[in-house]
Amino acid sequence: MTPLHALKLGCIADDFTGATDLANNLVRAGMRVVQTIGVPHAALDLSAIDAVVVALKTRTIAPAEAVAQSLAALAWLQAQGAQQIYFKYCSTFDSTPQGNIGPVAQALMAALNTPLAIATPAFPDNQRTVFKGHLFVGDLLLSDSGMRQHPLTPMTDANLVRVLQAQSSCPVGLVAHTVVAQGSTAIGQRLAQLQAEGVGLAIVDAVTNDDLMRLGPALRGMPLVTGGSGVAIGLPQNWGLAPNPHTQQLPPATGLRAVVSGSCSQATNAQVAHFITQGLPALAIDALRVASGAPVVQEALRWAGQHLPTQTVLIYSTAEADAVKAIQAQLGVTRAGQLLEDTLADIAHGLVEHGVRQLVIAGGETSGACVQKLGISHMQIGPQIDAGVPWCYAHGSLGALHVALKSGNFGGGDFMIRAFEMGRMREC
Repeated sequence: MTPLHALKLGCIADDFTGATDLANNLVRAGMRVVQTIGVPHAALDLSAIDAVVVALKTRTIAPAEAVAQSLAALAWLQAQGAQQIYFKYCSTFDSTPQGNIGPVAQALMAALNTPLAIATPAFPDNQRTVFKGHLFVGDLLLSDSGMRQHPLTPMTDANLVRVLQAQSSCPVGLVAHTVVAQGSTAIGQRLAQLQAEGVGLAIVDAVTNDDLMRLGPALRGMPLVTGGSGVAIGLPQNWGLAPNPHTQQLPPATGLRAVVSGSCSQATNAQVAHFITQGLPALAIDALRVASGAPVVQEALRWAGQHLPTQTVLIYSTAEADAVKAIQAQLGVTRAGQLLEDTLADIAHGLVEHGVRQLVIAGGETSGACVQKLGISHMQIGPQIDAGVPWCYAHGSLGALHVALKSGNFGGGDFMIRAFEMGRMREC
């Protein structure tokens, strides 16, 4: 049965921070957006909503399980009447030769009976650009950036055609910048040519937002779009939508303030260091003490209780690459990651129980664990703090709170302080 209000866009994101990143760009481009945590089990009122972003935690799990969860999200979005499907992955194309970008994209293509889909992680606002099929992070090739040392998905090849081909059974092609610069008609013609040649996935160059705006109309009517969040800025125009400040309004923020950080990216390391240099209270979590059975959660919450009434607190497991490797060598990669995720999630839950109602969470895996522990079912997307990171109004088992889920690589050096000072949340 077709719902009375059919969604314009149904989105499937492979992690929770990436979901808010995508939702943020859609809201800024004029869409009314709700983000769900997993596939909803209860009915949602979508009568005033243009797009739903279903946040999954599939980036680093086994490809078969990532496919199964993504197809379940697709089925739910189709039941809501979504006119177009968007598969969102990281702007640094986080994946391995086994997946999960290629396997999930191809499974969605098969389910939607579409022979071709585009793929581009370009997000120029966050210095992610694609040129001649190669991904750049700022002025560096992806393979020369900090992503080469990522503990779960080290990216050592910047050639996206080659990376995606390694995890895809269909041929992968390229829509070069010389084509993109000519506009949407030329892009559409190139995509038709690639489809005729048997190509299934097409990397699209984009070095500016203008490129993404040219790409948008070429994707009108395509059943499936895959990419980072940048492609989102060019899609709302296909439904006659334009930026509207009213789509970004949230209820006013109240309550205590805290930051929980599990990311070990270079950007987050710098943000943690800046927070500490400002003389603000910060507590490091020791993975080895967690593994030994020490009461780390209880200690952290007692410490936080001494500072929270008057100050923003930071609790972090963030560390430099060499320190992370040393811990992984003793505990194993999987165990070390799971222990810290579970610990930070328990701490986040305890902080909210103690009255924190403004919470910044840094790191995709950490955000996923914390959001699930807090029983958050869905979030309203609000104003942007930094590119790719909005404030959200979340509904969880401990009540409503404002939360920002920050991808590890996103945000300026002062993000963890400025997020609470922006003062832009207004009553709806």
